[in-house]
Amino acid sequence: MNKETLERIRKFTEDRDWDQYHSPANLAKSIAIEASELLECFQWSDEDYDLEHVKEELADVIVYCQDLLDKLGLDVDEIVNAKMTKNELKYPVEKARGSSAKYDKLT
Repeated sequence: MNKETLERIRKFTEDRDWDQYHSPANLAKSIAIEASELLECFQWSDEDYDLEHVKEELADVIVYCQDLLDKLGLDVDEIVNAKMTKNELKYPVEKARGSSAKYDKLT
Protein backbone atom coordinates (compact mmCIF):
# COMPACT_ATOMS: atom_id res chain seq x y z
CA MET A 1 0.00 0.00 0.00
CA ASN A 2 1.43 3.35 -0.88
CA LYS A 3 2.12 6.00 1.73
CA GLU A 4 -0.69 8.34 0.63
CA THR A 5 -3.32 5.60 0.93
CA LEU A 6 -1.99 4.53 4.30
CA GLU A 7 -2.10 8.10 5.62
CA ARG A 8 -5.61 8.56 4.24
CA ILE A 9 -6.84 5.50 6.17
CA ARG A 10 -5.18 6.74 9.35
CA LYS A 11 -6.56 10.27 8.93
CA PHE A 12 -10.08 8.95 8.34
CA THR A 13 -10.02 7.14 11.68
CA GLU A 14 -8.30 9.99 13.51
CA ASP A 15 -10.65 12.69 12.21
CA ARG A 16 -13.64 10.75 13.49
CA ASP A 17 -12.07 9.84 16.83
CA TRP A 18 -12.73 6.18 16.12
CA ASP A 19 -9.49 4.84 17.54
CA GLN A 20 -11.30 4.48 20.86
CA TYR A 21 -13.40 1.72 19.26
CA HIS A 22 -10.51 0.02 17.53
CA SER A 23 -9.49 -2.59 20.05
CA PRO A 24 -7.75 -5.58 18.45
CA ALA A 25 -10.82 -7.72 19.20
CA ASN A 26 -13.22 -5.20 17.62
CA LEU A 27 -11.03 -4.90 14.55
CA ALA A 28 -10.77 -8.69 14.19
CA LYS A 29 -14.57 -8.91 14.44
CA SER A 30 -14.91 -6.19 11.81
CA ILE A 31 -12.55 -8.05 9.47
CA ALA A 32 -14.63 -11.21 9.83
CA ILE A 33 -17.88 -9.31 9.26
CA GLU A 34 -16.56 -7.58 6.15
CA ALA A 35 -15.07 -10.84 4.86
CA SER A 36 -18.54 -12.38 5.20
CA GLU A 37 -19.98 -9.49 3.20
CA LEU A 38 -17.33 -10.14 0.54
CA LEU A 39 -18.27 -13.82 0.47
CA GLU A 40 -21.91 -12.86 0.09
CA CYS A 41 -21.03 -11.34 -3.29
CA PHE A 42 -20.47 -14.91 -4.52
CA GLN A 43 -23.31 -16.57 -2.59
CA TRP A 44 -25.32 -17.87 -5.52
CA SER A 45 -22.82 -17.84 -8.37
CA ASP A 46 -19.09 -18.19 -8.84
CA GLU A 47 -19.21 -16.30 -12.15
CA ASP A 48 -22.14 -13.89 -11.96
CA TYR A 49 -21.11 -11.21 -9.45
CA ASP A 50 -21.00 -7.43 -9.24
CA LEU A 51 -17.32 -6.47 -9.51
CA GLU A 52 -17.93 -3.00 -8.05
CA HIS A 53 -19.56 -4.54 -4.97
CA VAL A 54 -16.68 -7.02 -4.66
CA LYS A 55 -14.18 -4.15 -4.80
CA GLU A 56 -16.02 -2.23 -2.07
CA GLU A 57 -16.20 -5.21 0.29
CA LEU A 58 -12.59 -6.17 -0.39
CA ALA A 59 -11.53 -2.59 0.35
CA ASP A 60 -13.41 -2.74 3.67
CA VAL A 61 -11.48 -5.90 4.62
CA ILE A 62 -8.16 -4.30 3.67
CA VAL A 63 -8.89 -1.08 5.59
CA TYR A 64 -9.76 -3.00 8.76
CA CYS A 65 -6.64 -5.14 8.32
CA GLN A 66 -4.54 -1.98 8.10
CA ASP A 67 -6.25 -0.60 11.19
CA LEU A 68 -5.37 -3.81 13.07
CA LEU A 69 -1.78 -3.66 11.85
CA ASP A 70 -1.54 -0.11 13.19
CA LYS A 71 -3.20 -0.98 16.49
CA LEU A 72 -0.73 -3.83 17.07
CA GLY A 73 2.30 -1.96 15.73
CA LEU A 74 2.91 -4.56 13.01
CA ASP A 75 4.50 -4.22 9.60
CA VAL A 76 2.55 -5.88 6.80
CA ASP A 77 5.64 -6.84 4.78
CA GLU A 78 7.32 -8.36 7.81
CA ILE A 79 4.40 -10.53 8.88
CA VAL A 80 3.46 -11.60 5.34
CA ASN A 81 7.04 -12.59 4.54
CA ALA A 82 7.36 -14.49 7.83
CA LYS A 83 4.17 -16.40 7.02
CA MET A 84 5.27 -17.07 3.44
CA THR A 85 8.51 -18.58 4.76
CA LYS A 86 6.46 -20.95 6.94
CA ASN A 87 4.11 -21.75 4.05
CA GLU A 88 7.00 -22.54 1.72
CA LEU A 89 8.31 -25.05 4.26
CA LYS A 90 4.87 -26.60 4.89
CA TYR A 91 4.00 -26.76 1.18
CA PRO A 92 7.14 -27.70 -0.77
CA VAL A 93 6.63 -27.32 -4.52
CA GLU A 94 7.51 -30.94 -5.25
CA LYS A 95 4.70 -32.16 -2.98
CA ALA A 96 2.11 -29.41 -3.22
CA ARG A 97 2.10 -28.51 -6.92
CA GLY A 98 -1.39 -29.02 -8.31
CA SER A 99 -2.74 -30.38 -5.02
CA SER A 100 -5.31 -28.79 -2.72
CA ALA A 101 -4.40 -31.13 0.14
CA LYS A 102 -3.56 -29.67 3.53
CA TYR A 103 0.15 -29.77 4.39
CA ASP A 104 -0.22 -32.75 6.73
CA LYS A 105 -1.90 -34.77 3.94
CA LEU A 106 0.71 -34.19 1.24
CA THR A 107 2.53 -37.29 0.09
